[in-house]
Amino acid sequence: MALSAAVAVVLPLSACGSGDSGGGKPTSGSIDIWYSTNEQEQAWAKATVAAWNAGHPKEKVTAKAVPSGKSTEDVIGAAITAGNTPCLVYNTAPAAVSAFQKQGGLVNLSDTFGDAESFIEKRSGKAVDGFRSTDGKLYQVPWKTNPFMLYYNKDVFKKAGLDAENPKLSTYDDVLAAAKKIKSSQAADFALYPPATSDYTNALFDFYPLYLANSGGTQLVKDKKATFTSKPGQQTLGFWQEMYANGYSSPEAYSGDMWAGPFSDGVAAMGIAGPWGKGQFDGKVKYGTVPLPTAAGLPAGKTSTFADSKNVGMFSSCKNKQTAWKFTKFSMSAKNDAQLLEKTGQFPTRSDVAAVAGSYLKENPFYQPFADAVPRSVDVPNIAGSTEVWKTFRTAWEDAVLPGKGDLKGTFDKAAQEIDDQANG
Repeated sequence: MALSAAVAVVLPLSACGSGDSGGGKPTSGSIDIWYSTNEQEQAWAKATVAAWNAGHPKEKVTAKAVPSGKSTEDVIGAAITAGNTPCLVYNTAPAAVSAFQKQGGLVNLSDTFGDAESFIEKRSGKAVDGFRSTDGKLYQVPWKTNPFMLYYNKDVFKKAGLDAENPKLSTYDDVLAAAKKIKSSQAADFALYPPATSDYTNALFDFYPLYLANSGGTQLVKDKKATFTSKPGQQTLGFWQEMYANGYSSPEAYSGDMWAGPFSDGVAAMGIAGPWGKGQFDGKVKYGTVPLPTAAGLPAGKTSTFADSKNVGMFSSCKNKQTAWKFTKFSMSAKNDAQLLEKTGQFPTRSDVAAVAGSYLKENPFYQPFADAVPRSVDVPNIAGSTEVWKTFRTAWEDAVLPGKGDLKGTFDKAAQEIDDQANG
């Protein structure tokens, strides 16, 4: 889940370049970490930290939630500049890693710890390669993945005269037809209500999940070239423009929780979310889930989706990196990974989830479609200039999609040219 955070900028560091490879043998001692403000994640983090501290009195971990403010990415960037990052952040967005690395803020795990490569590859399998930086090294530890699906409000669908148990939502036309009925019946204020602020990460909650599904898992940038000017990209952009043009989606920022609020509050009939949605929506909305729609309507077993990964970053200002690495491995043991799924409904990024949590999945069938989608889940491209790339895309989105009108081809052709330059910079 995306989160908010902010930190005051104080004395800047002069560090720059690709990151810290250790600067000598890592030492042990107390460390501090940040974790998500998500209630379920906090419960997992507090239990994990307590278990560690009970057995490691000389390597105490002090943990707190990411401070509140504009965005997690902004707060971490400011903290890197100020030199006051925690040792570990259990909410590091892959889209921001290249920027943090450029600031010199992240530890080169591959070169700093002799068992980093073997531990990470054994746990996460082939998924690891999607998180490597351009130098082939790992500056983030794959931690959790949250395949996105389309949630729908069964009560709203009934009110609108739609099938609440087997809704027709596999194509863009299906969703638009359902949205028309929802609006005309006044069953809900909006059909879909993704985050509408200018934060560049919000593209991960509207365009990108549907584009991945519609394009067979094609990332926004491939081989240093923007891909969204393709037919699948134009289809997805056209769908969203039509949603805004007809008032089926709102271009205004939601006054409450912008990610879960519109759906959990009953303001929107549908929501795009990962398995964490269950913890957000239970007791508030009677819901169902279906795969993300595509232009042609792909079967569930062939529909790609957004992974919404959040990883663990180790930051260069950490004094006791050896303890930070030991705690990272401890937190990602089979036991703690199983607890992560059970407490938060979020999947650890490991290749043996079925073996680690098979009994839990059997007892909780809601999560099985998400588990099935993990192999088809795709994350953001790990490229240089990633932050600037997403900002450029979001600017074009605000110009030609959110208003419900505008020259999609011209606007996004221009954005693609800028992104090509940024990805090659």
